[in-house]
Amino acid sequence: MEHLENRQKVLIMIAIMSAMFFAAVNMTIVGTALPKIVSQIGGMEYFDWVFTVYMLTSTITAMLVGKLSDIYGRKIFILIGIGIFMIGAFLCGTSDDIIQLIMYRGLQGFGGGMIMSSAFTTVGDLFSPRERGRWQGLLGAVFGLSSLFGPTLGGYIVDNFDWHWIFWVFLPIGFFAFALILKLYPSQKAKEKEPIDFLGSITLTITIVSLLLGFTWAGDKFEWASFQIIGLFSLTLISLLAFIFIELKVKSPVLPLYLFKNSVFTVSNIAGMLMGMGMFGTIMYVPFYVQGVQGESATVSGLVEMVMTIAMVSSSILVGNLITKTGKYKIFALLGLIIMAIGLIMNSTLQVESSLTRLILQLIVVGIGLGVNMPVFNITVQNAVSHKYLGVATSAMQTFRQIGGTVGVALLGSVMGNKMANELSSTTQVENAPTPPPEMAETMSQLQNPQVLMDSEKLESIQSELPAEMAPFFEQFIQVLKEALNTSLTTVFTVSAGIIGLAFIVTLFLKEIPLRTTNNDEEENQEVEVERS
Repeated sequence: MEHLENRQKVLIMIAIMSAMFFAAVNMTIVGTALPKIVSQIGGMEYFDWVFTVYMLTSTITAMLVGKLSDIYGRKIFILIGIGIFMIGAFLCGTSDDIIQLIMYRGLQGFGGGMIMSSAFTTVGDLFSPRERGRWQGLLGAVFGLSSLFGPTLGGYIVDNFDWHWIFWVFLPIGFFAFALILKLYPSQKAKEKEPIDFLGSITLTITIVSLLLGFTWAGDKFEWASFQIIGLFSLTLISLLAFIFIELKVKSPVLPLYLFKNSVFTVSNIAGMLMGMGMFGTIMYVPFYVQGVQGESATVSGLVEMVMTIAMVSSSILVGNLITKTGKYKIFALLGLIIMAIGLIMNSTLQVESSLTRLILQLIVVGIGLGVNMPVFNITVQNAVSHKYLGVATSAMQTFRQIGGTVGVALLGSVMGNKMANELSSTTQVENAPTPPPEMAETMSQLQNPQVLMDSEKLESIQSELPAEMAPFFEQFIQVLKEALNTSLTTVFTVSAGIIGLAFIVTLFLKEIPLRTTNNDEEENQEVEVERS
């Protein structure tokens, strides 16, 4: 599709970005609205499955569709993806109970994975590696804007309208994107028919599902050393070994393992996974500091992270254009990781009494670092492999980043929980505090959970239930709890900075090969472009 005139390319990219925004904003809009939805349809015990099922289905689909789109073309899969996603979104709005909502979110995930995989790969079809920086930066900006716009709009809709509209409000964008792609996106002839790797697809699916579930549930639903978690990780290892064995034998593997002989492909995926792990040290845990330690509202927390997102979007667009202009990428990868690590180290020095202004300035630093890295690794992976592997290589990059994010959330959550428990157990009890009466034991035990600091209404409720003689010590105890939470969060930021530092070391081994100025492979029959030193 490189031969298309520029106007048609731009219109296709507008359609692709519309589809991507439609999918991404539906991912983020649910977060702030879900508590209110659950309060109406029930099922609090299955609350987290609304997120988990989407993550699982979208990750699996993205990986599997990558290979299929290399054979049959992107158009059919992005149209199917938009269609499935729209059906899932509509059905989510009709849910009468939590089980229906989970099922329909899973359906959305299948469509979302197709959209995300096809969107980033389409850039590679339309533009040469040298030109892709600008467009990869814009796609990163669209994703960033959706994460900025989604939660705010979700909260507004459930506060002022029926909750069903959070799933329906963006359906017109889906229709718009579908119509544009159907009309403008050229149909591609299927390549020489290849056998579909069903066994490889099944074992890869089992590997991803068991790995993500293991890290999602570990330290939360089950102990790390529990039978359930050990069983899931054992299943991951067994299915991974089976997957490798199958991929080495089949004619048309779903993930060609010889791609990993390409050092650029391997280093980029490892660095992308580590970046995914480290970035959640900010995105997931800054609200704990703003709301739990600082005592601010969820709205303020959203505004604070909004500033970081704006910095990320701006630097992503700028660096994407610089990559296109200069043809260089390694310097930007290293620079982005350094900036991000500096921001996280600064966050690791936060105190209970630190100002929000200071936090915002530090988050701008982190956001700039994130944005600088946003377009880089997709470009390096796509530039390093033959064009016929573009889909599977791009999907692999997304899968590794998704796995990194999931593992990062689990590990950093475990770090925070353990540090918090240690701090509370070692902290001296509030001096001269009276022992609460037996009937108040359950109420006081709730204060041992840091989540209670995130809910000001809950705190007020607990305080109102306390007997008069306990009231003077309540604020002191809350201060002790805030100190413990602050210490655990600064530890999380320190570990995140260490993970980003590791990503920096890995990126030092990234070879800088010239960005190609065409999508035509030099040799039509080459299996993969492996740079020779």
